[in-house]
Amino acid sequence: MNCEPTPLQLLLVEDNVADAELTMDALQSTGLVNQIKWVKDGAEALELLLGSTMPATSRLDLKLVLLDLRLPRVDGLEVLKRIRADERTRLLPVVVLTSSQEESDLVRAYDLGANSYLVKPVESEAFMRSVAELGLYWMLLNKLPGTTQ
Repeated sequence: MNCEPTPLQLLLVEDNVADAELTMDALQSTGLVNQIKWVKDGAEALELLLGSTMPATSRLDLKLVLLDLRLPRVDGLEVLKRIRADERTRLLPVVVLTSSQEESDLVRAYDLGANSYLVKPVESEAFMRSVAELGLYWMLLNKLPGTTQ
């Protein structure tokens, strides 16, 4: 019997380098996330999730997507729409992590199947605290279909 824990994996889709670094630091500070993949645009995220870049076995280990809305090439709402439309990823938790406070973005994200919507706090300490708490919930407490955790 293999007692090694399954790697906790997270996909961060964020084009802003400073926000991405803060997010990764906050998540790694919890000790719960040992594998984070960061991509800088929506097209790269879709290729990773739905294309040939990520093997099917790695896709199964993915526990969460943190998705910005304002992305180059393919915006976050389109990424979310395609994630939900594909059988391989339709149940994958997606948390929108964005600076947009627009009601239309919020409503559209939930209409497309976002699991949560978090507006990035402006102050870096509040940002890191929010992301750490988000990580604790989604990586530790949330139960995904087909898991025994």
